Amino acid sequence: MPTLEAVQLPPAAPAVAAGTGRPVARASALAALVTVVAVCAADAVARTFPFGRHTRSVNDLGNQFVPFHAHLWDLLHGRSHGGALVNWQSGYGTSFLPDLGTYLGSPFALLVGVFPRDEIDLAVYVITVLKMAAAAVAMTVLLLTLRPSPGRRWAAGVLGAAYALCGWSVIEATYNTMWLDGLIAFPMLCLVGEWARTRRHALIGPVVVALAWTANFYTAYMATIGAGLVLLLRLFLEETEVRARVWALARAAWTSALGIALSAPILFTVFLGTKHAYPGWSKEFEPVPWSDFLARWLPATYSFSSPALFLGTGALLLAGALAFNRAVPGRERYAWTGLALLVALSFQWKPTHLAWHAFQTPNGSPYRQTFVLSGILVIAAWLCVADGLPDRRAVLGGGGVLAVIAGGAAFSELVSPWSYPLFFGGLAAALGALLIAGRARGRRAFALAAVVLLAGAQTAQAAVTVAYGDRERLHRLDSYPVWGSAHDAREAAVAGADGWPAYRTDPGRRQITGNDPLLLGGEGASYYSSLTPDVLTRTMTALGGGWTSRGRSVQSLDNPVTDAVFAVGARVRADKGGAPTVTRAPVPPLVTVRGGNGPLRYGSSPFRNQEMLLGARVYTLPRTVGEGCAAGQEAFLWAPEYTGWARLGTTGKWVEFRGGAPKRRAALAPLGVSSGPSSAVVLRPAYKKAQLGCLDRGALTAAVERLRTTGATDVHVTDSGVRAVLPARAAGTAVFAMPRIAGWRCAVDGGAAKPAGSYLGLVSVELAGSGSPSTVACSFRPPGLKAGSAAGVAGLVGLLGTGGLLAVRKRRAGASVRP
Repeated sequence: MPTLEAVQLPPAAPAVAAGTGRPVARASALAALVTVVAVCAADAVARTFPFGRHTRSVNDLGNQFVPFHAHLWDLLHGRSHGGALVNWQSGYGTSFLPDLGTYLGSPFALLVGVFPRDEIDLAVYVITVLKMAAAAVAMTVLLLTLRPSPGRRWAAGVLGAAYALCGWSVIEATYNTMWLDGLIAFPMLCLVGEWARTRRHALIGPVVVALAWTANFYTAYMATIGAGLVLLLRLFLEETEVRARVWALARAAWTSALGIALSAPILFTVFLGTKHAYPGWSKEFEPVPWSDFLARWLPATYSFSSPALFLGTGALLLAGALAFNRAVPGRERYAWTGLALLVALSFQWKPTHLAWHAFQTPNGSPYRQTFVLSGILVIAAWLCVADGLPDRRAVLGGGGVLAVIAGGAAFSELVSPWSYPLFFGGLAAALGALLIAGRARGRRAFALAAVVLLAGAQTAQAAVTVAYGDRERLHRLDSYPVWGSAHDAREAAVAGADGWPAYRTDPGRRQITGNDPLLLGGEGASYYSSLTPDVLTRTMTALGGGWTSRGRSVQSLDNPVTDAVFAVGARVRADKGGAPTVTRAPVPPLVTVRGGNGPLRYGSSPFRNQEMLLGARVYTLPRTVGEGCAAGQEAFLWAPEYTGWARLGTTGKWVEFRGGAPKRRAALAPLGVSSGPSSAVVLRPAYKKAQLGCLDRGALTAAVERLRTTGATDVHVTDSGVRAVLPARAAGTAVFAMPRIAGWRCAVDGGAAKPAGSYLGLVSVELAGSGSPSTVACSFRPPGLKAGSAAGVAGLVGLLGTGGLLAVRKRRAGASVRP
């Protein structure tokens, strides 16, 4: 609990009052307008959704974020299978709270609920643009808080837009929607630092921190580091007494601790969810060449592995001019220039690179902290112009900085034909705006002309950069179609076959996205997340499943044996360009009973692993692929590392295999029903490591019937658990058709709940075999929720205690002045 000194009341007339009111609202509106116009105009020029025929759903945007927002829509409208704790639709049942915190924690995500479900792509686009506009507004308010400057609020609005339209935002974060919450968080957390320094908003500050960390903890971590650096610099410049600096840091630390504690119920579950996730791609950090580093400051450049530092030439000119602007106190201009340089250099040194990314090089883009540097540069640009326009010396100095950037970038292949014309055009516009503003002398027409010129240049440069990024992403990354007739048909087929929880309906092996169960409905194996459980990937791999994204995008497995094991009673199939069809089959219930066979372990053959999990022999395995299957048997080919095509005989349908470790693994696939020796498997190109399995459908039918007879007679599924009634004298092991992820606890006949067992990767419970029917109940609580909830309660108590101390101090202060 803080002392009274840590939560002193603000002075009666705060010095920052000039930064509030209608003028700030107008500057913020300008920032938002420039941002929205630039983004939408660029997408219209590029003919990108929603303004044209090109999809914007590339990479994880179409593969993860759109499907997750569709699932949130279902949750908000009561249509999902599962709730905040368990997602029954993906991965045969997985934890949802970590995904909620990772992808859907932003308050903006709730806006999906007001759109029709088949307009989910439009909903995500609108959310994206609104987040960028919100970042522009937040930065504008921050600038005017740091230095009110009543006569130049228009410049704050333009610079706020420059921050929201930085290269990191329009090139990288625009298709990683949750990263944009970090773009908003940085200026907001800087404001929290200012409040701590000036003893203001002691109760609002922790709430802002909590919102930032809940919205997206990953970028909030980076934004917190950046805001901490800004606060340290402000204390160095504005506070002269050591005691004042120490107490300001204590207030900021207390505010941050309270806010992070309030977010702990989400934060802890996400953190532990990553610990149980399948290990993704890791690589050693290597700094980019300095020519590429400098090239990314220019407009219309694209690269996935270098920092997108474009900010707009006008903002860069002012930021570069700050060190030479004698109208700004030397201590201030050198401090801010030094901070910007140090942060930029930290991008290229491995220890500081790791510190920015929580000491782990991220999968994919290695410069995710770039928005923090953009924000610091925008602050520097504002300080350069807030108290007076830079003189000729300062402008020449800023021009020299830009000349170094432009000259160094000339050696990079990342520069496009648009880069230099836009760069120098923006420079000319910025110089013209400064010249006009310098001659305004209170005349509104001149001031308006300067605003139009500077804002127009920023809009044009950003718009072309957005359009260029739209085009390059489509050429370089995987893309996914906007919701259309194919989605409608598949969704209708899934809905028509739905029988949950009596059986599962798989939306199909031919995927539209890696999260089709979330997007289209049903309950399948498909699941793509940064939090894909390790046990899910390894279990499906042992059974012949395929995956992409280095094991974190698990695919549906079109196989009747695994369908029986996981109670998939309906499967949708849709050939390319054809109408979807539904195939049904009798399957066991979600809970079955197996004999006590002792500890079991998977081997190297997926066919034998499937039989082990099923509890019966159903495959014949020829020694070579060329031997073929007996007539009437169903042929399945396993070639996980193969990239090519296979078919059965000379008339069978060609089936594609896309293997290639470590990025991809091809799934075990059906080739059709054999007609005898003439149905040899043909591989194009040839491949020697494939294995053929011949399924005896009669043996499978008998095995399924045994499991149906001995399985649960009644199954009840909730948003956080499963309850099943088993036949009388059931003995052995109750096996639940869901992966044994961390967090499952089970009880038999109302007894004490214990951590669930694992039966070849599935949830299991040992049975006693009593005479009366047994009731088996399993409940799920994601790891970290209990500890996170305790931390959240502690944070709430701390917040209330802070409020109480403030009230006591206010009452004492009032009593002391009343006489």
